Amino acid sequence: MEVFQLSPEIPFRFHPTPPKFPHLSRINFCRPLSATSDSRSGTPDSESRNRMFVLGMGFVGGFFAEKLKEADWVVSGTCRSDSKKKEWEKKGIDLHLFSADSPEWSLLETVKDYTHLLVSIPPLADIGDPMLRDVELVREKLSSGNLQWLCYLSSTSVYGDYGGAWVTEDHPPNPKTQSAKLRLAAEKGWLSLGSDLGVSTHVLRLGGIYGPGRSAIDTLLKRENLSESQLRRASRRFTSRVHVEDICLALQAAIEKPSSREIYNIVDDDPAPREEVFQYALELIEKRWKRKIETKPFLYESREQSSLRGEKRVSNEHMKDKLGVKLLHPSYKSGLQSIVEKMDNPF
Repeated sequence: MEVFQLSPEIPFRFHPTPPKFPHLSRINFCRPLSATSDSRSGTPDSESRNRMFVLGMGFVGGFFAEKLKEADWVVSGTCRSDSKKKEWEKKGIDLHLFSADSPEWSLLETVKDYTHLLVSIPPLADIGDPMLRDVELVREKLSSGNLQWLCYLSSTSVYGDYGGAWVTEDHPPNPKTQSAKLRLAAEKGWLSLGSDLGVSTHVLRLGGIYGPGRSAIDTLLKRENLSESQLRRASRRFTSRVHVEDICLALQAAIEKPSSREIYNIVDDDPAPREEVFQYALELIEKRWKRKIETKPFLYESREQSSLRGEKRVSNEHMKDKLGVKLLHPSYKSGLQSIVEKMDNPF
């Protein structure tokens, strides 16, 4: 079955009106540089005062990079394969190949010339955050550069299990899984590094990420049977999630409002169970294209499994109050509707 994918030549529309990220091109709190370059390669120049380097050009990093480029920022970053590098070259963004298992530390010579650094590389099981393995070297290189702003993308999994209660940034993290423990360690490492460098430093704890090409609708349309793990996760009472567009809004706000060692939960208002989300996605597909898709019955986790994954409802009040973010998609319903409305008929 053919599933509609966003063309790399046609950027997804972030706002119908006004233009996407109208304020990003006006942010001007960075020191001017004397270096010269060309903007397509992502090498800094004196004409482009705002320069973002994205460590890990994945789903979120890539989405935000395109918004920044549209706002006339110089953008570069890293990816793991030649094929990805070529894809981004077609979009006018040159990336650097980077292996988390064996990083080339010469990359820091490039990163230090950028004014903004977004870290979107997950920690590795046996290593932790790959960039913090030699934190002294990273500190030395970046301290002599032009960095003004640093943001680490983390996960709400660091809170662990709160028995379904609401949690805020003031609640102590209590990660249960190894990956969540590594996330928390990476948070502390980047916050400490940002403090040492004297730059605006943020940690964004993201809920489950979805968006165009990565949603319950896409999963169902691809006729990919949910794995047993997905079926079990769907039975959880609460799942915090966030649309990639709203993550970009939070990133924009964090750039516009520099701060020191700030942590924000980036989630929507509706921590609904995954089973409910997939059921709504099925209804949207049936309504839009008059087709039904059969799915396996959902499984149910044991109390031990549920506790390990962490039952909690994550609050976004700090994000709204401090950053002033007004969610485009406060619920999965508006988020999924916006996705299905822009899709071609996959049948």
